[in-house]
Amino acid sequence: MPSLAAELVARQVDVIVTQGSIPPALAAKEATTTIPIVFVTGADPVAAGLVAGLARPGGNLTGFTLMHAELVQKRFELLSELVPQTGVIALLVKPDNPETGKMIRDTQEAAHTKGVEIEILKASNQGEIDSAFASLAKIKAGALVVGADPFFFSAREQLVALAARHAVPAIYDSPEIVYAGGLISYGNNGIDIWRGVGIYTGRILKGEKPADLPVQQPTTFELVVNLKTAAALGLTVPPSILARADEVIE
Repeated sequence: MPSLAAELVARQVDVIVTQGSIPPALAAKEATTTIPIVFVTGADPVAAGLVAGLARPGGNLTGFTLMHAELVQKRFELLSELVPQTGVIALLVKPDNPETGKMIRDTQEAAHTKGVEIEILKASNQGEIDSAFASLAKIKAGALVVGADPFFFSAREQLVALAARHAVPAIYDSPEIVYAGGLISYGNNGIDIWRGVGIYTGRILKGEKPADLPVQQPTTFELVVNLKTAAALGLTVPPSILARADEVIE
C-alpha cells in the first residue's frame, strides 16, 4: 500500500480515492498532506486516526463510513428471526479487519440477549473459509453471520456455494451476494455511496477542501431476501421479514 500511495503522489494526481478497510486510506494519508483524499471504509475513521471528527474532518481527508461493525448486530437479529429454532449461530470474521473486535463484542451481546450461543470462526484465505464451513456441523451451528469485509465480498461465490453445500442459512452485508445465490443481506446501498464519492470528488476538483466536507454516514439500508435459496434450504421466510424487505428475489 505505501508504495502504491507514493506512486500516486509522485504522479501529482489531483485527488486520491481509497476503498476498503483502514490501511489504504492510512497509506495515502502518510504519503501526502496536500493532495485531497476521499475514502470509503467500513471502520470508524475517527478511531483509526484518519480524521479529527466526522463533522469537521480537518486535514486533507474526508469520505464515507459504511458502519460495518454497527450493522452486524442487526444482521444477527434478522438471522435469529429467520431461524428462531437454532440455539447456536456462528459469526465468520476476518481476523485483521480493524472492526473485527467490535463485530464480535456486539454479536456476543445480541446473542446473550436472545439466549443464543455464538461461535466465532475466522478466515483470512479461501482455505480457511472451507475449514470454517466444515466446522459448522461440529459446533452444531444452525446459521451463520458473515462479517463485512472486502475479502468476503471477493469470495462471495465460494461463500454461497459452501452455504448451499452445508445447508446453512447465512446472512451477508451485501445484496450482490444475495444476487449470486445467498439467502439474505442487510447493509448499505453501494450505489448511493459511490454516487456520493463522485459528488465529493467533483466538489474537491472545483476547489472545495476536504476539511470542509463532513464525513458521511449511511442513512438508508437495504434488506434483500432470496426466496429461491430459502426454498432450497427448506426455510419459510417469516412475513415480518418479507414486509420489511426492499427486494425479494423469487
